[in-house]
Amino acid sequence: MKFVDEVRIFVKAGDGGNGCVSFRREKFIERGGPNGGDGGNGGSIIFVADPQLTTLLDYRYQQHHRAKSGEHGMGNDCNGRAAEDMILKVPVGTLVKDHATEELLVDLSQPGQVWEAAKGGRGGLGNMNFATSTRQTPRFAQDGTKGEEFTLRLELKLLADVGLLGFPNAGKSTFISRVSRARPKIADYPFTTLAPNLGMVQYKDHLSFVMADIPGIIEGASEGVGLGHQFLRHVERCKVLIHLIDMGAEGEGREPLHDFDVLNRELEKYSEDLSGRPQVVAANKQDLPDAQERLGPFTEALRERGIRVFPVSCATGEGMQALMDAVAEVLFTGRTDKIHVEAPPRAKGAKKSVASMAKATIAAVREAFSGDESRNSKKAPAKKSAAKSAKAPAKKSATKSTKASATKKPTAKKSATKSTKAPAKKSAAKSAKAPARKSVKKSAAKKAPAKKSAAKKAPAKKSGGRR
Repeated sequence: MKFVDEVRIFVKAGDGGNGCVSFRREKFIERGGPNGGDGGNGGSIIFVADPQLTTLLDYRYQQHHRAKSGEHGMGNDCNGRAAEDMILKVPVGTLVKDHATEELLVDLSQPGQVWEAAKGGRGGLGNMNFATSTRQTPRFAQDGTKGEEFTLRLELKLLADVGLLGFPNAGKSTFISRVSRARPKIADYPFTTLAPNLGMVQYKDHLSFVMADIPGIIEGASEGVGLGHQFLRHVERCKVLIHLIDMGAEGEGREPLHDFDVLNRELEKYSEDLSGRPQVVAANKQDLPDAQERLGPFTEALRERGIRVFPVSCATGEGMQALMDAVAEVLFTGRTDKIHVEAPPRAKGAKKSVASMAKATIAAVREAFSGDESRNSKKAPAKKSAAKSAKAPAKKSATKSTKASATKKPTAKKSATKSTKAPAKKSAAKSAKAPARKSVKKSAAKKAPAKKSAAKKAPAKKSGGRR
């Protein structure tokens, strides 16, 4: 049977029958009055979720579904017959959407669930319903209403508890054929599985669950590459995902860790909710010698992420029981202790050492910057003091020269000779020790006596004028 999981159909409910216009005409009965009957109701379109169906193949070739209309009313108070509803059976897990607006109308996820897609038209009333005391002969009736019609899109999402994910030819079909009674097609070339396969797994203590084998997912499946994009919707209902990694894959870029990262990346692109489901990692094809060599590095790489790896061989059955125990514990109890593992202490120490080295380098850079700033701050005052020292001797010599010229000329010569004989080192030392404020005060104090001497000489000029 061909697997079809998406179809477009047109549904049309039946129209209601028209009411009848009739009058009673019998012998010996005068003016018998109206006796037109009502029209019958049209049939509705009803969807029913049938657990016996697994595909939408019937709707691929039969896309138009019309229910029967109700019969018209008749005379002698005879009503028209109502039409039967049309029952459309679909697999459990079918989504019904409006084709024009993509609006989700209903999710038929329960066996036996019923939903009315299009309601049938109501039958019209006959003229006997319109007779009154003032209008005893109504010559009109009511027409029936039209039935609803829609263009719908049906999408099937399989109801499975556990989903198998992996690259093409990773051994998913062999896996489901070993743990269940499903018998999918198995071959040694990629994309052998072209449609999802369901299998009932009988576990211990009379427990069972449904497992789905999804076609291979390759890089770019979330964008429509390969067959993964078409069938990724079937794992959206799964509670647990099994990542089956091909440990013996050969080709460019085919490494177990790379395949695992690609699977998770495609799941995250398709649905963030789907990527957060519990994942059980199984390293398949351990019966091959190359697979055993790759198992060690792959296990250590996932152990650093806190993920446990279950080595299995679907061909020989090695490690299958431990894997199924872990899947059943997550599925029935919700505990994820068996699928997670603590990271090794070396990885933690390496992270700490890296962090400590980073902190040390940051501290060294800060110390270097602080040392440069302190050096710059120390150099700046030295330049200022040198400038002040260069300016201070000039002011002192200028004050001394003005004083000497105001008082006596010979003193000016002595001060000039002293200033020429004074070494530069002593002046620099004195200027460095003496602050700028003291030099200003001394210059002000020395200028004051000069004013007093000028005041004393002023009376002498006045006396000379009196003479």
